[in-house]
Amino acid sequence: MVDGVRGGRSTHGVCFGALAWLVEEGRVGDVDVSGLAAVLVVRYDDDEPGSPWTIVLHVDAAGNEEQRTALARVFLGEIGGPKVGVLPWVRKARNLLEVRTDSIELVADGDGYALRVGDAVRARANRPAPSESEVRCVIPGYDEPGRELVADELLVHDDPLRWELTENCAFASRFAYASE
Repeated sequence: MVDGVRGGRSTHGVCFGALAWLVEEGRVGDVDVSGLAAVLVVRYDDDEPGSPWTIVLHVDAAGNEEQRTALARVFLGEIGGPKVGVLPWVRKARNLLEVRTDSIELVADGDGYALRVGDAVRARANRPAPSESEVRCVIPGYDEPGRELVADELLVHDDPLRWELTENCAFASRFAYASE
């Protein structure tokens, strides 16, 4: 949303992206997932009936099997919760290609972040977008203000998903997920 106005169609009718989360502090039931990350590689087409999301979920190789399973359950919407249930890849049709275990690095870089997911994803968005508008996450239910950034690089070689984009939009914000 820009200045309170909801977005519409994707700029080019097809959305390619990588959504990354670093869990600063958190538990899934009795499982501590603090310090671990998850990345969702996504693609959808506005003109495809129902605009289903095609996704690959990467969970942090730094976690053990129990922690990786817990992360997958959260980000695939299996646990529920008022904010998770409205995520577009949870509430809409989706094609989950695979849950993959990979090393994930999400680090502060300039005014934004750099992301690396094994050999599958590389992204760098470290400079603010030139705008005075208030931008909020387009994912429903998340009203936290954030920073709109310019993604100088979004490289995805995550079979069968593959693209190389530059000078596209990026967004950084804090979120709080809870099943209650």
